[in-house]
Amino acid sequence: MTQPTLGDFHATTIDGKDQDLGTYVGDVVLVVNTASECGLTPQYEGLQQLYETYAARGLAILGFPCDQFGHQEPGTEEEIAGFCEGTYGITFPMFAKVDVNGPDAHPLYVWMKEAAGGGDISWNFGKFLLGRDGSVVARYAPDLEPADLVGDLEEQLDVEA
Repeated sequence: MTQPTLGDFHATTIDGKDQDLGTYVGDVVLVVNTASECGLTPQYEGLQQLYETYAARGLAILGFPCDQFGHQEPGTEEEIAGFCEGTYGITFPMFAKVDVNGPDAHPLYVWMKEAAGGGDISWNFGKFLLGRDGSVVARYAPDLEPADLVGDLEEQLDVEA
């Protein structure tokens, strides 16, 4: 039996469209659960910088708003999109609000957590790095700054698809 990859999942974009996440297989993907009213929210700036720096080499960043931690993502998808674009100039793909833990956790998060050794997401801005083959390569704590991912990103970006 083959192990699942990113290509086995779908998610709803922040503007309500179904997105086959298989379109990102072949890219190096950083998946982040985000929030607009968190002490870590300024990480959006660093994530956008990573995206601008590495998108041409095949980096995709996927943002998944989540309201499970301290009710720090209370807005609608429209409000979240406006905040991300207006405050941080976010141009990487953002998705509809999801749960990352518990019985209603998005299947993508259920799979990524299991593939990375298990355990719940502890807070906003938890990060998963996926290789070009769509498999989970690493999991990072919420407080790890995006700039601290550069070495791992470059290593994955140097791997041929």
